[in-house]
Amino acid sequence: MDFENMNIWCWLLPALVGIISGILGYLIGKGGSTTIDNSADLKLLQDKNAKLQADLDACNKKVSASANPAVAVIPFDADAAKKAMGKTIKQDDLKVVEGIGPKIEQMFHDAGIKTWKALSETAVAKCQEVLDGGGERYKVHDPASWPMQAKMCYEGKWADLAKWQDEHDHGKL
Repeated sequence: MDFENMNIWCWLLPALVGIISGILGYLIGKGGSTTIDNSADLKLLQDKNAKLQADLDACNKKVSASANPAVAVIPFDADAAKKAMGKTIKQDDLKVVEGIGPKIEQMFHDAGIKTWKALSETAVAKCQEVLDGGGERYKVHDPASWPMQAKMCYEGKWADLAKWQDEHDHGKL
């Protein structure tokens, strides 16, 4: 009979160990994983994204408003220009600027700079870049004062421009 009792334990003991191991493995595996509520996280991220998009739109609106402010256009007064400069002046004629002749004016037009206002807002480095595009023959020109002169033209400060040009010899003192 001892032999029979031992035979049952040989079967029962491994079966019990296997069942207990299976239960422990299941519990450890289930306890280690956490259930994530993706819908709540997704909603939170969508709300954050909507707020960021609204902030971005507000910033873009401010930038475009400051880039294109509702500035009153300064009307061109041909009579005042003729009186101050002593000759007939056409609106946005870049040749009025001391140092710009017909060929340089065409180079600026080709670069998209066609008005006094545009030239007044152009950096001197960009003016030099336009000149450099014309080759060696334009190296003698100094565009340092051209944006300032163009601003006087655009703003209708003809007396100031005439005085400045009288006091300077081709942009030099």
